[in-house]
Amino acid sequence: MIHGAGDVNLDPSYIPALRTQGYSHAWSGLEGLFAADDLTIINMECPVSALGTIVPKEFNFRCDPAALPSAREAGVEVANLANNHSRDYGPVALLDSIAQLRTAKIEPVGVGIDEDAAHTPAIIEGNGWRIAVLGFGGVVPAADWLADANSPGMADGDDIDSMTAAIRAADAQADLVFVTIHWGMELNVEPLAEDVKRAHAMIDAGADGIFGHHAHRLQPLGSYQDRPIAWGLGNFVWPTLSEAGSRSAVAEFVVEPDGSVRGCLLPAFITSPGHPELTGPRSC
Repeated sequence: MIHGAGDVNLDPSYIPALRTQGYSHAWSGLEGLFAADDLTIINMECPVSALGTIVPKEFNFRCDPAALPSAREAGVEVANLANNHSRDYGPVALLDSIAQLRTAKIEPVGVGIDEDAAHTPAIIEGNGWRIAVLGFGGVVPAADWLADANSPGMADGDDIDSMTAAIRAADAQADLVFVTIHWGMELNVEPLAEDVKRAHAMIDAGADGIFGHHAHRLQPLGSYQDRPIAWGLGNFVWPTLSEAGSRSAVAEFVVEPDGSVRGCLLPAFITSPGHPELTGPRSC
């Protein structure tokens, strides 16, 4: 059983409750859901580093490395950094985030020291399956946020050719391939047509399921070729800015013995800043 969650922000300046109530506050409303599964994947919407220099942009986040042990204890194994905040404090903080996550035994995906590293999957063994996880970022603040042959950055979530090549390479070394991708348009409640095209291409290339995020709104669960697509998982560990922005879900993908994958959304709600709680069924 694999779970995916949307945007996680562990910046205590943005969510003061994390400082006053402790970082375990972010996970205490989930009733141990992530700890009981085989794999949990989140989108880490911030560099996890005290290094670097702020990059001029409208919103800048900096997550606290001290928050990572609580996330790992809660059951988080993989974190996507391919998003529009992972370089908020420049490439030094991005690379330190990779190191900080690995020290906490959370595998970073979607970014790297160069383009090859950014397209390298995390490989997780779970319940008899060898699982590859790839991260992609389709929301790019500037061209230099993308990794290339000589520069660190994120894997391009708009480039179908590079994404499908990475998926085929991952599929050759794993039984299952899952994608976590930052895409779409903020506040939309349905996927963009171009993202539907990307999703179909990724599944045709061998992806067994897709976890989407970025819109800050919950979007529906879809499927293609009998593979589940969580188009947009909304906010997860986030302030309570509005009722719509507080509606969330955990995507649950269940791998059957024959390798088929079925999915559902487990409803959740951010009941107080930085504190999502499950509000419905606890399994598909």
